[in-house]
Amino acid sequence: YEVGVFTNLTRDHLDYHKTMENYFLAKAKLFSISKKGVINVDDEYGKRLSMLAPCEKMTVGTKDANLLAQNIETDEKGSAFSVNYEGETHKIELGISGMFSVYNALCALAAALSCGVDINTAKKGLKNASGVKGRLEKVATDTDYAVIIDYAHTPDGLENVLGAVNSFKKGRLIAVFGCGGDRDATKRPIMGDIGTRLSDIAIITSDNPRTEEPQKIIDDILKGVKTGEYKVIKDRREAIGYALSIAKSGDVVLLLGKGQETYQILGTEKIHFDEREIVKEFLEK
Repeated sequence: YEVGVFTNLTRDHLDYHKTMENYFLAKAKLFSISKKGVINVDDEYGKRLSMLAPCEKMTVGTKDANLLAQNIETDEKGSAFSVNYEGETHKIELGISGMFSVYNALCALAAALSCGVDINTAKKGLKNASGVKGRLEKVATDTDYAVIIDYAHTPDGLENVLGAVNSFKKGRLIAVFGCGGDRDATKRPIMGDIGTRLSDIAIITSDNPRTEEPQKIIDDILKGVKTGEYKVIKDRREAIGYALSIAKSGDVVLLLGKGQETYQILGTEKIHFDEREIVKEFLEK
């Protein structure tokens, strides 16, 4: 590869890798087959990788890196930050919210620069970026509250997205989330803690239960709940309907875990399940 990019390493895919060390070593292999590397050294694993990777490297971050993001701003409309490159300060703007989006944009900018792209061209590209389906995706509604869909399905993802929405919400944050079946079960109580602690009202439901019993997954999630207002509704469609029914002006209803997916896996079958359609159906009633 011309450029390998390391954004962060968080708890995911441990049903396959078993340990974080194995997961890190798998990620590190990319940088032995890349000519250049872009590495986020705000991440502890990124710091380690920056010392091990054999390729030419550009580090990024907010503290001590080759390309630093400074003067960071993020709200419901998007994010902005400045970087100093070749003696000049440049303001970077993008229409995507959240600190994680700042890190992603910083890595994308560094990758472009590593490939010889002019920084002004890269800035224009980032400013025109509108995000992707299922990542802090705002659902079009005529309501006085917002509905957002996001793919967050790990502890880190949940914490990042809830933190981003908390930074710009005007009312309450109503979060609908669950955990996938036949996947790393150790993250379930961690997500239960994060989901209830960082939302005003949490609705714990099913994600893709696959061949596991949905209630068993929910019980695992509940083991981590220590504080906060929450309600358990096993059926995800009903959970979404309930969240919409209690939303008030200024609130944000955040549907977590499915993101771009338009299906739900029950047993070994995929059934059609598009949260955009479900929101529309409930609001039309």
